[in-house]
Amino acid sequence: MLKLKRYLKPYLGVLLLGIALLFGQAMLELTLPNYMSDIVNIGLQQGGITQAAPEAIDAQTMQTMQMFMSEQDRELVQNAYTTFDKAENADKLLEEYPELTDSDYVLVANAEDGANDAFNRASYALVSLMQDMGTGAEQDSANTSTEESGAAMDMEKLNQMAPMLQSPQMQEKIQQAIETAAVTPETMVSQTGVVFTKSFYAQLGADTDAIQTSYILKVGVRMGLLAILLTVCAVSAGFCMARLGAGVSRDLRRDVFRRVTYFNNNEMDQFSGASLITRSTNDITQVQNFLSIGFRLMCFAPIMGIGGLIMGLSKCLSLAWILALALIVMLGLIMVLFAVAMPKFKKMQTLIDKLNLVSREELSGLMVVRAFANQKFMQERFEKANKDLTGNTLFVNRSMATMMPAMMFVMNGLSLLIVWFGGKQIAESNLQVGDMMAFIQYAMQVIMSFLFISMMFIMVPRASVSAERINEVLETKDAVADPENPKHFNKPVQGIVEFKDVSFRYEGADANVLENVSFTAKPGQTVAFIGSTGAGKSTLVNLIPRFYDVTEGSITVDGIDIRDLSQKELRDAIGYVPQKGLLFSGTIASNLRYGDENASEELLNQSAEVAQATEFIKNLEKGLDTEISQGGTNVSGGQRQRLSIARALVKQAPIFIFDDTFSALDFKTDAKLRAALKDYTEKATVLIVAQRVSTIMHADQILVLDEGRVVGMGTHEELLKNCKTYREIAESQLSKEELA
Repeated sequence: MLKLKRYLKPYLGVLLLGIALLFGQAMLELTLPNYMSDIVNIGLQQGGITQAAPEAIDAQTMQTMQMFMSEQDRELVQNAYTTFDKAENADKLLEEYPELTDSDYVLVANAEDGANDAFNRASYALVSLMQDMGTGAEQDSANTSTEESGAAMDMEKLNQMAPMLQSPQMQEKIQQAIETAAVTPETMVSQTGVVFTKSFYAQLGADTDAIQTSYILKVGVRMGLLAILLTVCAVSAGFCMARLGAGVSRDLRRDVFRRVTYFNNNEMDQFSGASLITRSTNDITQVQNFLSIGFRLMCFAPIMGIGGLIMGLSKCLSLAWILALALIVMLGLIMVLFAVAMPKFKKMQTLIDKLNLVSREELSGLMVVRAFANQKFMQERFEKANKDLTGNTLFVNRSMATMMPAMMFVMNGLSLLIVWFGGKQIAESNLQVGDMMAFIQYAMQVIMSFLFISMMFIMVPRASVSAERINEVLETKDAVADPENPKHFNKPVQGIVEFKDVSFRYEGADANVLENVSFTAKPGQTVAFIGSTGAGKSTLVNLIPRFYDVTEGSITVDGIDIRDLSQKELRDAIGYVPQKGLLFSGTIASNLRYGDENASEELLNQSAEVAQATEFIKNLEKGLDTEISQGGTNVSGGQRQRLSIARALVKQAPIFIFDDTFSALDFKTDAKLRAALKDYTEKATVLIVAQRVSTIMHADQILVLDEGRVVGMGTHEELLKNCKTYREIAESQLSKEELA
């Protein structure tokens, strides 16, 4: 993947924005369980009371509560409260606490921190004393929690007991309760204080139900707003990552296609057509999926995992072992899955290549398959490739399918353990219900993050393999490359082609295909090449447009070595017709204009007439606007060949190369085409590869090739006299009268 990192640069802003949004999404996801915990702990259990230090308290109740405070706490409370007649916002306080009098106390602004702890300890000491006094039966004491005792406490009755609490015996018990409260964990103490506060407010006529409802609504609205913001972040992050993936894949497809269009035959030999199609489609899709989905999870999962772990442990450290156990089980499952499925993932792209190869061969060679009645063989071949890919895919999918139920089992087991052991912590007042619920949610987030990470370990290798395959295409070095400082033709280009001791050997071959070939082709001349199959005729003419570079010697055009020219400038000077006429989807006119996109209709008609294509074009309903299917399969082989010739003629190049172009034409059409071609190309250099002597017998110069060597050169008449190889070819094709 790192080899393609340069494609991320144009989308760096989108990437960073996406990561920021993912971070925001993760933070919001981690925040929501805390709000849920507050609704349960404070909104439901504490009646919406958020602090143990009451905003307002009855004077007598204040004196009673101070009896259960240490000297230090009593001093803190005295400094934190003032009498109501000195209070600011008196109207607001009266509205909230209707029975508030001048002798009662109200909390000084920003003084609640120390007072909270003092009231918490005092409340716990009071409850402890009440439990001790009321335990004629130990059973009742054991079954009564601090919250229940505080909730059941009638502050009026408690105040009436104040004189009794002044006795030495009670003072001793109170002191013991104070000392107990001082060493009791804060979690237990804090749960008691807020329950007493609710009683203080009720004493002053406050609507405690309204306080509870107000708190729940306030926190609920915050949760709703956070949920909306979370959704916006998630959707926006998804959009950014989708934009990143789509943009990078678009650029990759563009560059791969552009790179392949500049491939010469050497590069095309390295990759099969099916493999190039797979690399530019399926492989790029894998990279796109990784950037759109995988990269998003890769950024999101660690934040959620680490954040969920920290937040969960902050709620209850004593349940950390349950989380650790779940992580160990998950890691074990993931490692087993990787060990089993990873080799199959790496094999996937190769099997897709194989399936595409078989499909492409079947479609390309459909006529041959039918001619030999070998449909069954091709079907069996396709079936094997299809079964291999299907079996591999099913194995991977089944392996992945086991991950979900296994994860659900771990998650449900984890929830059960948390509820079981968390319930015991709640019974011991070491944990609140809301905190346990939040811990469960954080635990689920941690497990889900590990699942996402496991998906990354599957997506990343496959995307990496695909990226490597794409990069192989992009990084393939051209065997035929443009020079750093190319030379240029003098205008107009004359078209003088000269071979100087040219030898050529295919890459990896043991012997030369061409050996010491030398000749000159001048404007206005027709140079023909003939020889047995495999003699090197097509290879020779393919060296002129630099489909390959010569191994030894040189080829010049107008005295300039073609290796010193840019490929575009060189090929702009050549009209080339390959052995197999290939047409592109579109119309006849668009195919002819492939040679010159600005060609006039008059030039199209003239070129078609020279190529002997006018007759059948006129018989078509739409003429030049007739649609051509992919590959030109809706016209005959001869028609396709004539249109290919016309396409080259539209270019009006100074050099024309016909690579065994006339073999698909009948003798009559061949003769008419050559006669028309002579007038059309009278100022151009024409090079013809042919199998039929009748096609080239009027050429100005004929080269006879045998096993890559020139064994004869001259006119038809000269070669009949001086070249045994040519004479043998001519005698096999012409009658005695034609030879005479």
